[in-house]
Amino acid sequence: MDRRFFIKAIPMAGVAGTIGSDKGLLKAMAAENLPMDGVDDRTYNVDLLIRISRPVISKLSQGKLKASMPTEVAPDYAKPVDKVTYLEAFGRTLAGLAPWLELGPDQTVEGSKRIDMLEMTRKAIAMAVDPASPDYMDFTGKFDAQPLVDGAFLAHGLMRAPKELWGRLTPKTQQQVIDALISLRSIKAFNNNWVLFSAIIEAMLLKFGAAWDRQPIDLAVQKIMEWYKGDSMYGDGAHFHYDYYNSFVIQPMLVDVLKVMAEMKDEQKENYELALKRMQRYSAILERQISPEGTFPVVGRSMPYRNAAFQALAQTALERKLPEDISPAQVRCALTAVNKRIFETPGTFDKKGWLQIGFCGHQPEIADVYTSTGSLYLCTTGFLALGLPMGDPFWMGPAQSWTAKKAWAGATVKKDHSIDY
Repeated sequence: MDRRFFIKAIPMAGVAGTIGSDKGLLKAMAAENLPMDGVDDRTYNVDLLIRISRPVISKLSQGKLKASMPTEVAPDYAKPVDKVTYLEAFGRTLAGLAPWLELGPDQTVEGSKRIDMLEMTRKAIAMAVDPASPDYMDFTGKFDAQPLVDGAFLAHGLMRAPKELWGRLTPKTQQQVIDALISLRSIKAFNNNWVLFSAIIEAMLLKFGAAWDRQPIDLAVQKIMEWYKGDSMYGDGAHFHYDYYNSFVIQPMLVDVLKVMAEMKDEQKENYELALKRMQRYSAILERQISPEGTFPVVGRSMPYRNAAFQALAQTALERKLPEDISPAQVRCALTAVNKRIFETPGTFDKKGWLQIGFCGHQPEIADVYTSTGSLYLCTTGFLALGLPMGDPFWMGPAQSWTAKKAWAGATVKKDHSIDY
């Protein structure tokens, strides 16, 4: 059998009869003489995502997050940490963990891990929004505007797992989530990427049938489109900033807000297609920035978000919308190389398994004045492609060199071009 055909067919055919067990899938792959690179990469990334996420999800599910999580802050930190850092940790963790959870339970070893995390995550959501919970979180601007940011990441995470998270919450918890997010309307967004935080919350309310306000969505779309600078890059406000906010926030949230509007209101389709094309181009740029060694430029603010710099690339892979000349397998290999360089560095985690401030290890000095322990968990958004099942070509394809690795090895590399739209 032609290997390329098998890779495309196995999600529907080869895996269909074996998906009930890891051994069955591995046996099917062995029978076709397929390499095991993707299985190894997936296992590594699943275990790493759980390692990062579990302390937050587990403690919150028990109502012990505030009692357990460290509150390390950047030098010259300028926020009331005990009022903001816990929602930061949870909202950001959920934003990255959700696509993997949305695959739901199955009988594989990975599936058993997912069942465990699903149960804890549903309990964690309930704890975060229940006023009677010891871990009830602040969804107001009473102490600081930061809850708007992380309420938005929470909303984005729920949008990424509509069946396994939102759909399996009790009606009481769903209403408490809605009430919490609506209360964030009291916070006025700054005239920069923050306009998308208000917009993604309203898009989530629309998606799940709650009362929503279209004004923040219209404003965000108008502003972000006005701030477009060319060749896939948006300004963060009127001016361009050389950092990774196009990936941390702007492109993933813009595309998903427009997608909801296109699906739910039958409008903004042209803007959705335009934003998606730009994110595809931006994904190609991100992929080219990964060096043969799995490093990438450390430039701009918020570098303690680590591999969240590749959220846009990971989301494009998750949506199966990668540019035609970039194979899913090369993106898998590139992102796995990045994760190994970052998370295997001593000092990344403390002795109890919590993330520490830094980019590659423990480096408090690299942090901005708004960075605390909770901020760091945006790194989970670099794992969005785990929402693709094991049978997908992203995981089934043989290991491939990514663009920079090929270029620096003297291999054939296609020329690169900017886009005009």
